[in-house]
Amino acid sequence: MIYDVAAVRGEFPALAEGAAHFDGPGGSQTPAVVADAVAGTLRAAVANRGTVTRAEQRAEEIIAAARAAGADLVGGRPGGIVFGRSMTQLTYDVSRALAKQWGPGDEVVVTRLDHDSNVRPWVQAAAAAGATARFADFDPATGVLSPADVEAVLSPRTRLVAVTAASNLLGTRPDVPAIAAAARAAGALTYVDGVHLTPHDVADVAELGADFYACSPYKFLGPHLGVLHAEPELLETLHPDKLAPMPDSVPERFELGTLPYELLAGTTAAIDFLAGLVPADGSRRERLVGSMTGLAKHEAVLLDRLDEGLASIPGVTRYGDPARRRTPTMLFNVAGRTPAQMYRGLAERGVNAPAGTFYAIECARHLGLGTTGAVRAGLAPYTDESDVDRLLAGVAELAR
Repeated sequence: MIYDVAAVRGEFPALAEGAAHFDGPGGSQTPAVVADAVAGTLRAAVANRGTVTRAEQRAEEIIAAARAAGADLVGGRPGGIVFGRSMTQLTYDVSRALAKQWGPGDEVVVTRLDHDSNVRPWVQAAAAAGATARFADFDPATGVLSPADVEAVLSPRTRLVAVTAASNLLGTRPDVPAIAAAARAAGALTYVDGVHLTPHDVADVAELGADFYACSPYKFLGPHLGVLHAEPELLETLHPDKLAPMPDSVPERFELGTLPYELLAGTTAAIDFLAGLVPADGSRRERLVGSMTGLAKHEAVLLDRLDEGLASIPGVTRYGDPARRRTPTMLFNVAGRTPAQMYRGLAERGVNAPAGTFYAIECARHLGLGTTGAVRAGLAPYTDESDVDRLLAGVAELAR
């Protein structure tokens, strides 16, 4: 079926405010069904997990439903789904747990393409263990991180490779399966930051070769939360610091304190919404694959429109190579205008396209953008042609 963006837009109350939203990479807008799921959980009787009272049972049901939904989203197993406050928090927790197994002479590999949440936790954990962190560079002219770039810094002492599935700054999508295969050949695990990929295309942990895959529901129409997947057998080998009364079972041993049931319910609702972007029959995983494939095609058409429009405006510099495989994210600057000026000018015109480095500080520096960064325009499931045209008109006016 054809992707019906008008029908999708009708599900987002926030769009009634009138802004054209290109700020999805920092946090997407939320459909009504997600807000209803959160509110409905808060209105219902919920207690700490258990099997005696209805409130306890409801908590168990919400958690089980969210684990099943998260597993369907990434093509994994419910028993391997871990929830946390954010992807950053989960990555810190896993890095510290893994680092208990590292020592002097061991190495971890991070990349300059990544968001700092998939760089700094590993650098700091390595330093605390007496291990070494090595950086893989990408080509600043194209924004491409190749498997060869990673292989150049692998060694027999590499214990982990941390790599993004898609750059949150450029949209660039590395060949993660090839990188993961190279890491595996070196005896290393692969930790994949899927935050920027998951909202735009099919996520499949097996296809990617991701030992760990982390993402953020608030980037794919859900509430603020972090989700991590790893095979339960791998999680069993890790022993995070935790309170004595906490369960030692997997994945519970990684979830500190009482889980936010309302956010879990909202996450399930967001994943169900994604599965229905292109109505079809089949299992939720099958419907997710169909919907995300349809969404990717829709966003590719809009990205071409945006790229061609920006290329036609004098003074606009685009970063990365739009011809390469990427998510629908465009990073650009305008001659004579600072990124902050463009951000404010576009906002005055009802176009939300923020500017900065967006925590991808290593990437911004490698591109020569320092700490100032550039303007980032990211598409979302609710973006349509009129949004793109409003952005282009605003950029053109400000560039004069």
